[in-house]
Amino acid sequence: MSAQKKSALGKGLSAILKDPNKDISSARDSGAKDVVGHIAEIEIASIETNPFNPRSNFDKQALEELTASIREVGIIQPITVRKAGFNHYQLISGERRYRASKLAGLKTIPAYIRLADDQSMLELALVENIQREDLDAIEVALSYKRLMEECELNQEQLSERVGKQRSTVTNYMRLLKLQPLIQAGIRDKMISMGHARALINVEDEDIQLAIYRDVIAKDLSVRRVEEIVRNMKKAPKDTPKKPVLPEEYRKLRLQLREYFNTEIDLSRGKTGKGKISISFENDSDLERIINIINK
Repeated sequence: MSAQKKSALGKGLSAILKDPNKDISSARDSGAKDVVGHIAEIEIASIETNPFNPRSNFDKQALEELTASIREVGIIQPITVRKAGFNHYQLISGERRYRASKLAGLKTIPAYIRLADDQSMLELALVENIQREDLDAIEVALSYKRLMEECELNQEQLSERVGKQRSTVTNYMRLLKLQPLIQAGIRDKMISMGHARALINVEDEDIQLAIYRDVIAKDLSVRRVEEIVRNMKKAPKDTPKKPVLPEEYRKLRLQLREYFNTEIDLSRGKTGKGKISISFENDSDLERIINIINK
């Protein structure tokens, strides 16, 4: 299903929720099945945070990075809210996404809506949703996550509910640990599940992104990505760790990777002295890079 169609569905449900003649607050209300387990676009102004949320401090830099990600690729994982009245919701989970969306200037946000007494209906709706053939891997992973968190299931119970092997469930849920831009790429079918599973084994998000961009730019096969990741893991274990680059240098490295469309290594010593290394695949790739430099 395309992003445009999903958005239309969310807006359609939003219109129903804002109709006072069709107010749905409980699982016993008519039309509740159209709400439970589905995503709706709701106004951020209609959401209040949970005053009992034990988490009150949010890392400023992490919040700014999430805000930038939301501006670029939108909300990958919808928040979850509880309907507290007509066009009035209370946040259950996703406060970082909620705060970052406000900072990004969004007026609406995709949300899963919980109703009173909807537990059994929610589980049924999520299991039915997973059986659909048009779901992308991220949507499947998010459904698994919701079943575990909101229906209080462990992975063994979850695998029984959805009729999948536990390893399959684990592989899908690991996708949610990938950098948000890569998750968006999976959602938009820019890369395959096989590419994503290979990238999961890369811990450094900058390197994840560099390989992801190479996959798209050079049309790398899954086997080639697996080979790249294996070679990275074969690097000598006793290689001294590079000093952590300041944030402005990390951003510069990412900009250079995007500009040259290849791997860039940037190092800097305590005195400020350093070097930039540009990788190339073959002679033609080197010629391409030289042409960029000479522009």
